Formats: sequence, C-alpha cells, structure tokens
Amino acid sequence: MARKKKVYPDVLISGIADKGMSVGRDAEGVVYFVDGAVPGDLVDVLVLRKKSSYRKGIVKEFKKLSEERVEPFCEHFSNCGGCKWQDLNYDSQLKYKEKVVHDAFGRIANLEIRDIRPILGCQETRYYRNKMEYTFSSRRWVTQEELDTQEEVDFGQAVGLFKAGQFDKIVPITQCHLQDDLANQIRNSIDALAKEYDWKYYNIREHHGFLRNLRIRNSTTGEWMVIVVFGEDDSENIEIVMQYLSDKFPQINSLQYIINKKLNDTINDQKVILYKGKDHIVEKLGHIQYQVSPKSFFQTNTMQANLLYEEIVKIGDFGKEDIVYDLYTGLGSIALYIADKCQKVIGIEEIKEAIYDANLNKELNRIENAFFEVGDVKDQFDGRFVDTYGKPDVIIVDPPRPGLHGDVVQTILDTGVDKIVYVSCNPSTQARDIALMSELYNVEVIQPVDMFPHTHHIENIALLKKK
Repeated sequence: MARKKKVYPDVLISGIADKGMSVGRDAEGVVYFVDGAVPGDLVDVLVLRKKSSYRKGIVKEFKKLSEERVEPFCEHFSNCGGCKWQDLNYDSQLKYKEKVVHDAFGRIANLEIRDIRPILGCQETRYYRNKMEYTFSSRRWVTQEELDTQEEVDFGQAVGLFKAGQFDKIVPITQCHLQDDLANQIRNSIDALAKEYDWKYYNIREHHGFLRNLRIRNSTTGEWMVIVVFGEDDSENIEIVMQYLSDKFPQINSLQYIINKKLNDTINDQKVILYKGKDHIVEKLGHIQYQVSPKSFFQTNTMQANLLYEEIVKIGDFGKEDIVYDLYTGLGSIALYIADKCQKVIGIEEIKEAIYDANLNKELNRIENAFFEVGDVKDQFDGRFVDTYGKPDVIIVDPPRPGLHGDVVQTILDTGVDKIVYVSCNPSTQARDIALMSELYNVEVIQPVDMFPHTHHIENIALLKKK
C-alpha cells in the first residue's frame, strides 16, 4: 500500500527556484520547493518528495496570498508548462531573478564579486520570442476540473505545448502571447485543416500519426519561416498542407517541411525540404545581419539579445589587437558582433550546419577577421588550436545549461588568458565553473539580463580577470 502523502502547514514562500518552482521555509526552518506558489504566499504544502535537506511538493491550501501577485493574462496559464511566473508582477520577477544570480555566486561558489550590476529587464514582456515549436499529439491534457464534472471527457488529439512534467500530454493552445499573433493564426489554421481532412496527430507512445511538429520563426526584419514536421511520408496530404499554407499566408518567406520517422523530435539529423521561398530568413542585431536556417541556434528574444551583446561589448572591453576565442559560437552571433572590435575572433561549434551559417553570415557582413571550426569544444579546444590561432587575449564562453566540460576548464586555465567573458543561461553551473578557476581569476563583474519574462530563465554575463 502506498504511503499517504503528508501536508505541512504554514510555509512562507520567499523566492523562486529552477523550473518554475518557488522556495520557502516553515516555522522550523525546513526548506520547501513548491509548485504553484509565488514569493509572499503563505501556504500549506502537500509534500510529494522528502529529502534530508528539503521537501518538494504542491500547494494544498493558500493561507495568505502575496501582495506581489497579479492576474495572469493568458487563458492557458494554469495548464501550460510555459510562462510559470505570469502571476507574479514583472518588477518582482526581476528582483527574484537577480537574487538567484547573487545566491549562485555567493552560496554555491562563495565568490567575491567586485561589481554586481542590477538585472536588465525587457521593455516588451509579451510577444518577445522569435521562435516557437508546437506539437501535434494524439492525446490532449485533461484538467482535473473536466474529470470532476463526471461527464464524458474527450481525450482526443490537440496541437499546442506540453503540460509541465508530461512528455506525452499536450495542452491545446488557441492564443499564445509569446510570439506575434500570426503564429497563432498559422497554428490554428493547420488544426482546422486537419479536422476537415481527419488527419491523425502523432502518437508519441506508439510512434505513428501524420502531423507531428510545427516550428515557426520570425525576425525583426519582418520575415517568417514555417517548418511543418510530418510523422508519415504521405506526399498527397503533405502537398495539401503546404499549398494551403502557401496560399493562406503570403507573409511566409521560407516554407519548409521535414518527414521525421525517428523515435525523437530532434531535427538536426533530418533532411529539410524547401517547399517555397528561401531556405532561411534574415535577422539583424545592431550592425550585423544574420542568416538563420531551420537548424540554426539563435537567441529567441531578438531585442534583448541586442542588449545582451552590447553588454558583452562593454564588459569585454575588447582591444583592436586582441585575439578572441568564442567557444560554443553557434552561428557566430557573438563572434560576428564583436569582430570589428578586435584583431580576430575564432569560434568553435559542434553543429556543422551552424558553422555553415556562421561562414555565410561572415560573407554576408563582409567580415574578414572571423574564423570558425566545427567540433565539440572539449575536443577542438586544445594546444593545437592555440598553436594554430595564437594565444588568446580574451575567451568568450557561452555553453549549454550543464556548463563547461572539465577538460575545457583546464584548457582555459592552461592558456593563461587575461580575460574571460562567461555568458550563461544557468547561473548555478556558471558559478560552479568559475569557482574552479578562482585560484587564477577574480570575478570583476556580473551582469544579469532577463531574456525571458514570466519564466525562471536568466542570462548572466561574468567578467573574469587574471590575478
């Protein structure tokens, strides 16, 4: 028999944590990670997981609501796994995100920071994303309220976003406030067309179904890219979908599709088929134009990326004679942005399509002092690399959330570089990595930047200087 879950009373929520959880303590000082509360709430917590150092659970009852609460603006807020902090006012979001960064460096790494700068927030807190991905699923998420009605519930197919913590349940989305409304029109139109033709949505457990995923990208230059991912190679119906989109949405500059029969949704190893228009769209950040292809990684908040890159330029204080390494360069977005500030910049990225884009963007912008290599940073960035390109004056790192591989940390230390600009979307792993370099480097500056309002995600720039 399963052990009954216990409710713990009067937990005061004081901050935010990873994955949209809040954090608080009870009267005895026990730490709780809670889903469904915001800082300032006093709640009773139904504990689902208990460890020696913390408890994790959900709100069982609200005893007192936080004064920092606001009414969510999205009808899907309570079910969608996306914008977890819509019910917390934006100034408070910034305050608590800034605290997360400070705690990471102070508690995790125990580092002294010489210049801690206030977080930079977004001017636009809605419709700020330039990329969204939706999933067509044979089974939708059904709310407890629907089940409690005791009426027959339709568990049928839906297109939308995943329910938090569910890999096979989709919350049907009618209006998302993250991307320009044209994205809603495109998604909803395909859904309506599918109902007309009785097309089956993908069953992720049994691995069959016609419509699988939808990727929509747009740019501040006014261009749109739509990629439809099909789970079956049905040429007749694929033609119906693509021609329909071509006719109904002349705003689409790049209309493409993929036939993905694999067991996972990644497209990096898939053939992208151009149906109409260009095979890319063009984005612009400051003085640089970027060609963005279906497989390109590009900052998903263009306006805030511009701010982020300007801060990198200021904090990096690059000299005209500097040799700069840009590790995890992606499509070379940072490297190209700073190229006119230094002697030369060299980027490494393991996705070959991204490096292809980086070289195209280099030519597009007539930049001659940027160079790019394909490969895993931990393998490419070694003594041979340094011998080839010269000892760096500055190293920029912008790794994935898990942070730097230990070999990369050691190679950075071996170079004896004077300055490191560490850009991260995960302050915890960033602080951990920087602590490993603390014997040789001081942390001069940290600059948090909010790239994604209403989410737990935080970007942080740290400047390290050799002691």
